[in-house]
Amino acid sequence: MAKAAGEETGVVAALVRSAFLVNAVYAEAARAYGITPQQGQLLCVLMAQPYGMTELGGVLGLAKSSLTGLVDRTARRGLVRREADRSDGRAVRIVLTGAGSELVEGFYAEVCRRIDRLPAGLGAGDRAALAGLLGRVVRDNGGPAVFLELDEGAR
Repeated sequence: MAKAAGEETGVVAALVRSAFLVNAVYAEAARAYGITPQQGQLLCVLMAQPYGMTELGGVLGLAKSSLTGLVDRTARRGLVRREADRSDGRAVRIVLTGAGSELVEGFYAEVCRRIDRLPAGLGAGDRAALAGLLGRVVRDNGGPAVFLELDEGAR
């Protein structure tokens, strides 16, 4: 049964609703940069390092056909390219292009600014507690390290 407005939110609803908030941030920032939210996620993942298609599919949670289409569309925009994998001649790695690196720097900064505003009503202690607890949930569930840490001193 749904809770009335103003009642305490349970952990399931809070996590799902926060995921919707973060997805909305990606969508808004992506529109501002002329890309899709999925392209934005792909570019942010590739900021840390190039990935092979199988690894990338696992990180993004996409089936091979969906990932291929996403990479193809992003490559046509000149934001990523396929490179031969040095350790496996049959495989390719997906790499940011110069244009992709430039775009993702601004996109990433914008996403960070917008997400950082989500808990604006929390004090420093609550923000630290929230970060610690969410970090534990991610680690305990083997969540991928796909989003670089925001430089706390840069805020």
